Amino acid sequence: MDDSKDIYKERRIELNRIFEKILGSSNVYFQPPSNVRMRYPAIVYTRIGIEPIRADNGVYKMTPEYEVVVIDPDPDSAYVFQVAQLPLCRHTRHYEQDNLNHDAFQIYY
Repeated sequence: MDDSKDIYKERRIELNRIFEKILGSSNVYFQPPSNVRMRYPAIVYTRIGIEPIRADNGVYKMTPEYEVVVIDPDPDSAYVFQVAQLPLCRHTRHYEQDNLNHDAFQIYY
């Protein structure tokens, strides 16, 4: 297996651990299939892109971009503000669905 693939997988697992630490639980889901029954509060995240950094006519580094959604019945969830403080993280929207509050972010990690 290519070493660069291992690096990106390790970084994603590190990001998962950061989310678990924020929640204080394992209610963190990476690209969950539709049949997974989630427990709340939860953090759900999906890779949505890759940002290349170019130098010398080539790609010097690639940074995966993730959409992260904090889902909590509490509209004043402290988890939202903890995720918002992560480096290279930007809040994109808030919405309500099924009596749950969803706060979406984009993060490069």
